[in-house]
Amino acid sequence: MLVHPIGRRSLLAGAAGSFAASALVQGAAAQATPKRGGILRVACPYNPSTLDPMTGSSGNDHIFLYTIYDTLIEWEYSTLMPKPGLAKAWSYPDPNTLLLDLQPGVMFHDGTPFDAQAVKFNLDRGRQDPTSNVKPDLGKVTEVVVTGPLQVALKLSQPDTSLPLTLSDRAGMMVSPKAAQALGREHDRAPVGTGAWKFVSWQNNEKVTVTRNEGYWKPGRPYLDGIELSVINEVNTGLRSVIGGQNDFVFFLSPQQKAVVDRAKNLVSVSGPTLYCIQLYLNYGRKPLNDVRVRQALNYAVDREAFNKATMAGLAEPATLNIPSSHWAYDKVAAARYPYDPDKAKALLTEAGYKDGLDLDLQGTSDQRSVQREEVLTEQLAKAGIRAHFTNGMIPATTTKFFVDKQHDAYLSAWTGRPDPSLTYQLLFGKDAFYNTSRTDPVPDLAAALQATSAGQTLEERKIAFAKVEQLVADNALIVPLVFQNALDAYRTSVKGYRLNLLGKPKFEDVWLDGQSG
Repeated sequence: MLVHPIGRRSLLAGAAGSFAASALVQGAAAQATPKRGGILRVACPYNPSTLDPMTGSSGNDHIFLYTIYDTLIEWEYSTLMPKPGLAKAWSYPDPNTLLLDLQPGVMFHDGTPFDAQAVKFNLDRGRQDPTSNVKPDLGKVTEVVVTGPLQVALKLSQPDTSLPLTLSDRAGMMVSPKAAQALGREHDRAPVGTGAWKFVSWQNNEKVTVTRNEGYWKPGRPYLDGIELSVINEVNTGLRSVIGGQNDFVFFLSPQQKAVVDRAKNLVSVSGPTLYCIQLYLNYGRKPLNDVRVRQALNYAVDREAFNKATMAGLAEPATLNIPSSHWAYDKVAAARYPYDPDKAKALLTEAGYKDGLDLDLQGTSDQRSVQREEVLTEQLAKAGIRAHFTNGMIPATTTKFFVDKQHDAYLSAWTGRPDPSLTYQLLFGKDAFYNTSRTDPVPDLAAALQATSAGQTLEERKIAFAKVEQLVADNALIVPLVFQNALDAYRTSVKGYRLNLLGKPKFEDVWLDGQSG
């Protein structure tokens, strides 16, 4: 059976060492026998956009979604290699067919069966529903055929070896067909999945609560009776809530907060690499960013090393592509395209007709760390004659304003990463992709190059295809990557079994409490 063309090789060669180090810390806690019971209280720095994986628009939704939904395919925490999920096995009987064999005896939270018909409903909904934000993920799927009670065949328009990992993300999260049909858009706020916990309530901008799924299909899981995910926008406040005992777990901390965590005797911290890329999204569907010279000027105007030192205490990796330097698909030629050169940026602006510089209307978010990044970026761009004017708001609203309403020239936000890099580049630059604000083919050859990244049958074939994509993206300056942020999570000593993953988005499937929290 062909599980994945890369076999069991690591997708991120340099990540193994970092994860091995953190695993020593995490593994010590895992030595004890897990206990059932207790409510894990999590401080979250953002409110979800929705709780339906198909309609959501924020990569930060995953922390909430992981509690409620299982995916067809799962991934290894340290490598993102695919492994069985709701699909216990998969194969390619021919290059244009992906066959999924499903786990038996799985039930949705509403008591309806998870079976082949449910998978067909979900994948067809993702491909065809007008409200779907996962259409690009399933763009090569032409038909979903039920071939048995627990087997489905995905017919493809062309070979797609990235599809298993695509099904480990939103497109592979299975919702109850009964609930989705009965509730319609209300399912966004009353989700029904097959996950380890069942939805209880969502108090907007305050708290999401889930409770144990007593009929969960994985033996012995979950350990926790429930999880309360409290929305605390400022991570400093979230960290204080964990130190003070109001919460048990906080994630997405900044490097500067490591010293605070280390001084707190009742906390444990873990850190490791992620795919989380802070970047400037560009609306190249309108002036002035429809001019490649202006986009190139933005990239030359950014001092990424200085940005890293000022905003990440120098502890992150400056980003020149949408994947880090340790990734198997990273291309050194594309990565070297834009050294810091404000004089080159000024020259390009003059060539584009902006000899006196230009003003840009930028979208940002209102949390403290984002505002700091805006200040640093504004100062850097000014040296090249680019006057940045930011409008801030909360993440769900700012995401809608930029990607849906097409307001503003650019958006300082982040790409939270996807398990397979084909999905990353397709979602960012595909013609109909949500994160492509222009909804156009930005470069004539890019669509074909994107297709080639998922058609390769060997790692070397895929690396060659990605190099072309990355060079097209860089040459045409379709985005301004800034820095990759390391994960830094902290939790009370009563929390056991937590493991980092390479996406940097916490999962709690192995977590248990050694005594009631508090």
